[in-house]
Amino acid sequence: MQEAIDYLLEKDTIFKSIIEQYGMPTIPKRPQGFETLVLLILEQQVSIDSAKATFLKIKASQKTVVPEILLQVSDAEFRNLGVSRQKTSYIKALATALLNKDLDLESLPTKTAQQVREELIKIKGIGNWTIDIYLMFCLQAPDLLPLGDIAVVNTIKELLDIHDRGAMEIHTIKWSPYRSFATYLLWHHYLNKRNRTVVY
Repeated sequence: MQEAIDYLLEKDTIFKSIIEQYGMPTIPKRPQGFETLVLLILEQQVSIDSAKATFLKIKASQKTVVPEILLQVSDAEFRNLGVSRQKTSYIKALATALLNKDLDLESLPTKTAQQVREELIKIKGIGNWTIDIYLMFCLQAPDLLPLGDIAVVNTIKELLDIHDRGAMEIHTIKWSPYRSFATYLLWHHYLNKRNRTVVY
């Protein structure tokens, strides 16, 4: 991590100011597998805290979060647990792909980030943001910048005064090969500035 931070400090002054103001970021880690992908589906376009509350309700009601069991949960029961119809369909699409052996999560750590993206993008409801977070949190991919993440985009706008997505992509190329660490610093700034604590 220190090597990545030193590299970023050389590339952009914003990282120095973030660390001086808020200290070092935590590196988010989550276990690989189905449970984490279900949680990430729940986190799409809502806060981490509300998604986690819904996830814990599912866990409490079903005891174990595995494809075989979640596939049997009725849409009405999912709705009662706070899961939208759309996200219910995404969770079931993922469970079905795993049970049909269309997707092998255990093989993903041996693949490149691009290969992982090509595998996961085939599943309904799993888009680039979900894949980026899975790659970063579960597979520790070092060079991802999820520009589908509101906190990342808003922090780049605020600290660099860049408002166009294409311009963001061009500017942040120089953060490679450590764009994931740059992302952790951007999140760190975003959360601390708003006095928010997130447990990944």
